[in-house]
Amino acid sequence: MTNDRPLRQASAVPSSRVARLLELGGIATGMAGGVVAGGIRQMAEGKRPALADLLLTPANAGRLTEGLSRMRGAALKVGQMLSMDTGLVLSPELTAILTALRDDARHMPHAQLQKVLNGAWGKGWQSRFRRFDPRPIAAASIGQVHRAETLDGEHLAIKVQYPGVRESIDSDLDNVATLLRMPGLLPRGLDITPLLSEARQQLHDEADYCREAGHLQHFGMLLAGADAFRVPTYNKEFSSPSVLAMGFVESRPLESLVHATQAKRDEVARALIDLVLRELFDFGTMQTDPNLANYRMDRVAGAIVLLDFGAVRSIPGDLQAAFRRLLNAGLEGQGEEIHRAMLEIGYFSPKTTRRHQDLIQEMFVMAMEPLRQAEPFDFGSSDLLERLRNKGLAIGNERDLLHVPPASTLFLHRKIGGMYLMAAKLKARVPLRDLVEPYR
Repeated sequence: MTNDRPLRQASAVPSSRVARLLELGGIATGMAGGVVAGGIRQMAEGKRPALADLLLTPANAGRLTEGLSRMRGAALKVGQMLSMDTGLVLSPELTAILTALRDDARHMPHAQLQKVLNGAWGKGWQSRFRRFDPRPIAAASIGQVHRAETLDGEHLAIKVQYPGVRESIDSDLDNVATLLRMPGLLPRGLDITPLLSEARQQLHDEADYCREAGHLQHFGMLLAGADAFRVPTYNKEFSSPSVLAMGFVESRPLESLVHATQAKRDEVARALIDLVLRELFDFGTMQTDPNLANYRMDRVAGAIVLLDFGAVRSIPGDLQAAFRRLLNAGLEGQGEEIHRAMLEIGYFSPKTTRRHQDLIQEMFVMAMEPLRQAEPFDFGSSDLLERLRNKGLAIGNERDLLHVPPASTLFLHRKIGGMYLMAAKLKARVPLRDLVEPYR
């Protein structure tokens, strides 16, 4: 549970609403200034620049990603959540900008950390530890993680929430929505209100560390006795609404398995893909953040360590049943049943043109190829992801497609896509048909 990637330089988190509003205002002003300067330059060259082209320049991309990274909290998280897009909603340029937010690793300076922990544990909290490392081992959009050892020798991983994050979620989202609605960033007429509403609820959930503690314990119970997985233990003594303490697990990055045997890589990929199926069809609850940093290998037992249960979503029974119908129809190649299930789930609406419905259905049929073959699917040599991406971008470039699938579907696709990328990185070979058969 250590961070094997270098952390970026520390920067204070703007914690008041006014400071966060000014930060977003600065981003918007900088982007607008870039548009004006670029427009004047291009007109002087005799060109008639499009507004979207002026907004999505490399300089403005840098302003947006750097600004949201400084803010962290909801502003950064909503950018990361929107980056799950596959080309059906956002332009390729904006998707690329938001994707750059996924690996942000900026952390609080020591003075700000000290203030947060004083508020959570009281002054003099250092006397309760044999050791507390002030430099984080990981940093993300809502909090950062520190390693510590208690007086009785228990090793902990302690997640500390950035100040002001919980209180600023609603105002951050309103301000980010205004920023995203700058002309040229999104297709005209595209309504992202439902997605932002879901993002608002998830952000409030993720900022509730007591709720995450419940999910941590719940998944520990669900996977008790599963040799393939290890879930950190919950430490109640040092936890609070803004601090989550867990048992520290000595582990290494999942990516380190790229040098392991083919059998080991196949075993790990198979276990993680099967876990997604169990979450969807058995547990009815899913950890929806597929960031590879959330999956590590126990150095001692060799089990897969599961981290970060903030982004856990319940999957209602009717949605489980709809996905089961879609899976069966896809495996059997039943076109009308596929269309009916996709419409029920919300991949498209009755108002979506039939042509676009057919194109989206074609993407699904293409994605089912690995599940329909009897032999193991070779993730390392397949070009399926590239073909899906190209088809998705081609559909996305047709700006008259304004339908946004339900957030629950996007989060599920985010998880599935993340598992695909994981298996591809490991160059795993997995018999997917055998894996899905028990869940039909």
